[in-house]
Amino acid sequence: MAEILLVEDDTTFAAILENFLKKKGFGVTVKYSVKGGIEALKHGTFHLILLDYRLGDGVGLDVLDALRDRDQFIPSIIMTSFNDVRTAVRAIRQGVFDYITKPVNPDELLMVVNEALAEKTTENRHAAARLDKETEVPAGTDFVEGTTSAAKKLHEYIALVAPTDMSVLIRGESGTGKEYVARSIHRMSKRADQPFVSIDCGTLSKELASSELFGHIKGSFTGALNDKIGQFVEASGGTLFLDEIGNLSYEVQVKLLRALQEKVIQPVGANKTISVDVRVIAATNEDLLGSGKFREDLYHRINEFEIIVPALRDRRGDFRQFVDFFVNKANEELGRSVTELSPEVQEIFDTYDWPGNLRELKNIIKRMVLLSPSTTAELAALPEEMVFAIRNQPADTQPLATADNPDLRLHSEIHERKLIMDVLQKAKYNKSKAAQMLNIDRKTLYNKMEKYGIE
Repeated sequence: MAEILLVEDDTTFAAILENFLKKKGFGVTVKYSVKGGIEALKHGTFHLILLDYRLGDGVGLDVLDALRDRDQFIPSIIMTSFNDVRTAVRAIRQGVFDYITKPVNPDELLMVVNEALAEKTTENRHAAARLDKETEVPAGTDFVEGTTSAAKKLHEYIALVAPTDMSVLIRGESGTGKEYVARSIHRMSKRADQPFVSIDCGTLSKELASSELFGHIKGSFTGALNDKIGQFVEASGGTLFLDEIGNLSYEVQVKLLRALQEKVIQPVGANKTISVDVRVIAATNEDLLGSGKFREDLYHRINEFEIIVPALRDRRGDFRQFVDFFVNKANEELGRSVTELSPEVQEIFDTYDWPGNLRELKNIIKRMVLLSPSTTAELAALPEEMVFAIRNQPADTQPLATADNPDLRLHSEIHERKLIMDVLQKAKYNKSKAAQMLNIDRKTLYNKMEKYGIE
C-alpha cells in the first residue's frame, strides 16, 4: 500500500482528502504545517507527498527543501489556487512532479496521484537521474514539431548541431520542451546508439550533485555505504543532459568545468581520476550570467551552440496542432472520445497566455478530457479560476452582474464581491444554496468569501 504524506492547513479540506484517499486504498498521514510535515518525514516512510502551497508557517516547498537537504527524493504534488499557477510552474523546476488547482476535483487528484506513483517512485528514479539506453525515441511521442517559422528554425538548429560533438545550451521557459530538444539532438547524433542520461539539477543538493555526477567511493561521507558510479560514467560514449543547470552550486560547477575541459572526473573520496567521453547538453530557463551565481568560464564551455525554445504564446500558429495532439493522447490514456472543443473553450484557450507552456496545456487538456463525458469539451471541464482570469475585463465592457443572473463564471472579479453578497442575501445566507445559484462549489464560495472579507 502506498503511503501518502498530506500537508494541508485547512482541517476540513484535509479530512475530505484523507477520507477520499483512504477509500482508494492509500495510507495517509495528515499534517497541518510545514513544521509538522518536516517532522513526519523524519519519522515515517512515504511514497508520495501531497502539499498545499500556502501554509500557515510557510509554503509547501519548504518541506521539499528540508527533504532535499537530507539527500532524499520523494515525488510530490503541489495543490494551489489558479492564481498561483506561475509559482507552481516554478516549483516543477525544483523537482515537483505536478500541481493541481483548487478546488480539487477527485478524479483529477486520483489521476495525478497514480501517475506520480507509477512514474516517479524512489526505486526507479534515484536522485532525479534517468538513464535511457534505447536507441530510438519516436519523434512524435511527447512533442509536435509545428509548422510556424519559429518551429522550423528550432528544428533546423537541432538538425544542424546534432551531428557535431559541440556542447549545446538550450534556453526556454519552464514547460516548453527543452528535454525533447535534447533527446532529438541525441537521436540525430553519432552517439544515438549510446546512452542518453538526463539529470534534473533542480532536485540535487550540493552534496548529492557531486556524488550523482561523478560518483563516490564507500565511506567517503556519511551514508556512502557502497561505491557509486556517477552519471558521467553511465553516459560514457553517449549524451549527458543537465536540466536546469543553473541550480548547481559553485563548487560543483568547478568540478564540472574540469570534467568538460580535461575529459576526466574524480569520484568523491577517490584519489584517482577516470577518463570519460561524454557530450553534454545543458538547459536553463534563466539568464545564467545575469544571475551572478554561474561561472562565466563554465557558461562559455557549455554554450558552444545555443538553442532557444520559443514559449507557447509565441507559437500561436502551432497551437491547434498541440491541442489536437494532447486531446488524442488523453483520449487514448483515459478511454474518452473528445473530438471537439466548445466555442467557449476555444475562446478561453485562444485568449489565455499559458505561463506553464506545453506542460500546462497538456495538464489542462488531460483534466478537461477526464471531465468530459461526451465528445465535446465544455466550459465546465476547465478550472473555474482559468475562466475567471480570462473573463476579468474592465467594467465598462462587462455585462452588469445581478442576483437574477448569478452565474459567477460569467462575471469579472470587479463585480464578484457585490454579486456574492447579493446572492447570499437572496439565499438567506444558506451557503450551499448560494454556491448552487452562483454555479460554483461550496469550497470556491468559501475561498472567495475569505478573499473579499465577507463574513
